[in-house]
Amino acid sequence: MSQTNPSLVTDPADVGQNQLPQVTEPRNPGMPLDMDWVRAVQVNTSAVERRAASLPARRSVKKDHQAAWLLRAISCIDLTTLSGDDTARRVQRLCAKARQPVAPALLEALGVEPITVGAVCVYHEMIAPAKAALAGTNIPIAAVSTGFPAGLSPLELRIREIEMSVAAGAGEIDIVISRRHVLSGDWQALYDEMRAFRAACGDAHVKAILATGELGSLRNVARASLICMMAGADFIKTSTGKESVNATLPVTLVMIRAIRDYYERTGIRIGYKPAGGISKAKDALTYLAMIKEELGDRWLRPDLFRFGASSLLGDIERQLEHHVTGSYSASYRHAIS
Repeated sequence: MSQTNPSLVTDPADVGQNQLPQVTEPRNPGMPLDMDWVRAVQVNTSAVERRAASLPARRSVKKDHQAAWLLRAISCIDLTTLSGDDTARRVQRLCAKARQPVAPALLEALGVEPITVGAVCVYHEMIAPAKAALAGTNIPIAAVSTGFPAGLSPLELRIREIEMSVAAGAGEIDIVISRRHVLSGDWQALYDEMRAFRAACGDAHVKAILATGELGSLRNVARASLICMMAGADFIKTSTGKESVNATLPVTLVMIRAIRDYYERTGIRIGYKPAGGISKAKDALTYLAMIKEELGDRWLRPDLFRFGASSLLGDIERQLEHHVTGSYSASYRHAIS
């Protein structure tokens, strides 16, 4: 992502050719729990933190290249509303934004075809209005499930919640793991739980939310990532967005290196979703740069990478408008819902 090798797409106009319907990888079938592999996982925390801290300072893109990267970021956003006061009307407005995340005049000035976000993420009760609002598009609905965000409801209820959301039309299910299994080192229980969630999802893709801010150590993050992939997760995701600490660059580095290890051993590509606290366009660029360096360009598409965000889109729009006009617009002009 340097000026000598600046972009994953060299022209913003190319971005419009990379949108939905998404290219999809084979589903992750999982594998038997390999405790030798799990026990061998170690993390050098100081080295991870140094590597993560070095990235923002040495990677930058400017002008058309930055616009291209920001458009790619938009295509990888799970546009999200997970509030207790969600209404059908709010979800309808969110879906309208998902269908047209960038003002047509800006896209025309950039020479880009219309784009969409990667998915719309809602609670189970909001699947029906989201499905109606997204009719005629290929934008998938992602439903949070399994007692989100704490994941402490009975297992039978969590499994039934998944089944109900799939039946209602969710094409992706964001499940939360039981953190106690990680904190107590009960890896078999975590594996069995994840296998049950994967089975309940059927044809719907499953994203395993690790709630990394509550797992105690980066080694626990790495081991939980690996076990969820062994159990069949299609994506691993940092956070619910409700924890005190959500997505961070050190956690991201640990998780995507686990993804790389899993791919090297099995040939299966697992997706990655940082969520919570990513609200600035410059932060999105840093995450994309890390993905490119550690996993390669194939992971920079919405079937393998997502941002769990809402306010991020507004800031990206402001940056794109500045690129086109030379002026920043007020944030209220880019409201999400």
